[in-house]
Order: sequence, then C-alpha cells, then structure tokens
Amino acid sequence: MEEEEDKNTTDSTEIFSADLDIPEEADGEEKETRGEKGIVPYDPLRRYLTEIRRYSLLDREEEHRLAVEYKEFGNIEAAYRLVTSNLRLVVMIAREYQRAFSNLLDLIQEGNIGLMEAVKNFDPYRGVRFPSYAVWWIRAYIIRYIMNNWRMVKIGTTQAQRKLFFNLQKEKKRLEAEGFTPGPKLLAQRLDVKEAEVVEMEQRLANRDLSMDGPIGEDGERTLLSLLADNKLTPEESFTEKEYRQVLKEKMQRFAEGLKDKELVIFRERLLTEEPLTLREIGERYGISRERVRQIEERVKKRLRAYLTKEFRDLKETVAGAG
Repeated sequence: MEEEEDKNTTDSTEIFSADLDIPEEADGEEKETRGEKGIVPYDPLRRYLTEIRRYSLLDREEEHRLAVEYKEFGNIEAAYRLVTSNLRLVVMIAREYQRAFSNLLDLIQEGNIGLMEAVKNFDPYRGVRFPSYAVWWIRAYIIRYIMNNWRMVKIGTTQAQRKLFFNLQKEKKRLEAEGFTPGPKLLAQRLDVKEAEVVEMEQRLANRDLSMDGPIGEDGERTLLSLLADNKLTPEESFTEKEYRQVLKEKMQRFAEGLKDKELVIFRERLLTEEPLTLREIGERYGISRERVRQIEERVKKRLRAYLTKEFRDLKETVAGAG
C-alpha cells in the first residue's frame, strides 16, 4: 500500500510542476509595456500566469503540516499557502475546458473558488494528498460555471447532459478515426445515454441563441416576439379552470372519506403530496414490506380511477341535460 501511495504522490506532483508555457522574458515584456503604452498590448492572462509562478510548490510534509494547522487552529496563513501553491493546478484543469468556454481567465477564477472550498473541506488525516482531493472541487466549480454560462438558454443540467456536452464532439472524432459513422445510436451506446438525448444535444449545439426582440423582415418593424402565440387563458377559460379544480378537490375529499388506515395514509402521503413518502418509509411505519405497500397503492389507484370516471361522467351528463 505504501508503494502504491508513493506512486500516486509522484503523479500529482508532476501535475503541479507542469510548465505553464510562460516565457521567461514575460516580466520584461510587461515592464516594457508600462513604459510604452499602446506598443505592446497588456495581456492579463500572461500577467496572471507570470505571477503564480512566483509561489513555490509544497512537499508532502509541508502540505500536511499546513493542512493540520488550518483544520485544528484555523490558521489563515496556512490556508493561504495551500491555495497559492496550487494555483498552477487550477490553470492546468481550466485549460482542459477552454474549447467549451474561450475565456480562460473566467474558468481559472471559478476553479480558484473551488480550490478554496477544497481547503475548507480537506481532512489531512485521511492519508490523501491535498492536490488529489482539490482536483474534484476545482473541476466541479469550472463545469458548473460553464453549464450556467454557455448560453442564455441553459444547455444541460443533468449528469447525462453534462457528459454529452463535454464528450459528444470528442466521441464523434474517436469513432471517425476508428472508421465508424458517428450516428446518434452509436454515440448513445458509447456514452451510455439515451439516443434521444444525443439528438437533442446535437440540435442545441448546432443552433445559436436568438434575441426575441431582434427585428425580422425587410421593414425591421416586426420581432420574433410578435409572432409568438399568446397562451394565456381567456376570462371564460380561466373561470372554467377554476371551477374544475374546485370540483376535483371536492371529489378527492369525498373519495378520501371512504378510505381507512393504510389506504388513507398512502392516498395522502403518496398520491396527493408534492413530496411523497417512499414505499420503505410507509412500510416501516406499519411494519409491512415495500411490496405490500405497493399493492395497497395500486388498489387505491384503481379505486380512485373508477370513482373519478363515474363521478365526472355523471357530471357531464348532468350539465348536458341542463343545457
């Protein structure tokens, strides 16, 4: 185990010491820029990369000591050293996502927030190097930022959508290199998602955002917003909807009066609430199995379906007769 742990330590250290492609003369260029404004444009990214190279990396013992000082005594200076010594790691991870989001500085900024969260939550007694732990926090913050800012209309929030967003084009190229046609079905199999999700993501990535206030036509007087249908209910429809909901509420209350014990609890806690209890929770309450709860629930649903079918059929017949 010790040998394996040392191997992992070496791998993470190589990540930190990776070159950031910053020319040694970068400092000189920046000074020259100050003296002759306009000749050499100021590059904030280059300046930032130059600055973070000045922070030394930590060895395993120093890293552990600082992490203990922060966790046990809240030493802010120790937390500062842990953050600054790992700023290069943030840049390395941010560059992985630069194709998805061109502003690298924004990605680095979000990654730095993730790095600080990692320092807050790191446990130095778990036997894991801090950089190995921080990678997950950094990556999570960068991915969340990209997903929230890719477009005004969000491209994806579920795990499957995030997987598609970052891997779809990469998997297409891989399949083409292997001699396959990257169709939705094959892509779905390789990425372990539904085919419909692949098709939907391809359509989203292919289309750009449009402003609803943007002018259309030669005269430029109409907008996309003016072509959208108004889906608001008319006063008559709104009144009918309100009446229907009131009748339905009364019918459901009357149906509940015919239920007892477990059936009533399942009806209220499983079928009517927005946050239903699980089968296990109800089963534990009454000392019965989940399967038994499911059977009772199915019976209640069947009775409810038959009840509403009869009641609303009678209601329609009554209204028709009155008309």
